[in-house]
Amino acid sequence: MNRVVYQSNSYEETLTIGEAIAETLNGTEVIALFGGLGMGKTAFTTGLVKGLGAENCVSSPTFALVNEYHAKFTVYHFDMYRISTWDDLYSIGFFDYLDNGILVIEWSENIENALPENCIKITITKGDNENQRIFTVERCD
Repeated sequence: MNRVVYQSNSYEETLTIGEAIAETLNGTEVIALFGGLGMGKTAFTTGLVKGLGAENCVSSPTFALVNEYHAKFTVYHFDMYRISTWDDLYSIGFFDYLDNGILVIEWSENIENALPENCIKITITKGDNENQRIFTVERCD
């Protein structure tokens, strides 16, 4: 397992982390985001999509459950906050998206048992002050 830790002290630095990770992607990854409310999951996704060549199109998929962005690769941005069962996953067509683009999943803790073994897990925690976030990126290669 490959593990890298990033530190962000601002929204802009979170965007930069997303952009840096975008440079390492080949187009079919599942990126599982773990972290509570206000940790920067959507900001990270904004940076990732920007790093893939799209601009200013990311919004939280809280009510839509999935948003689609077109860049170098298609990105499917999921919000699993209200998802808790296998039936829920099937009803939103989650498994149909696998291997058809990059999946970025907010609230991955709710579907952890359904995540592919080779997903990229990113855990976001608070740092030493209110604005600081620690991004722990784990890749199973």
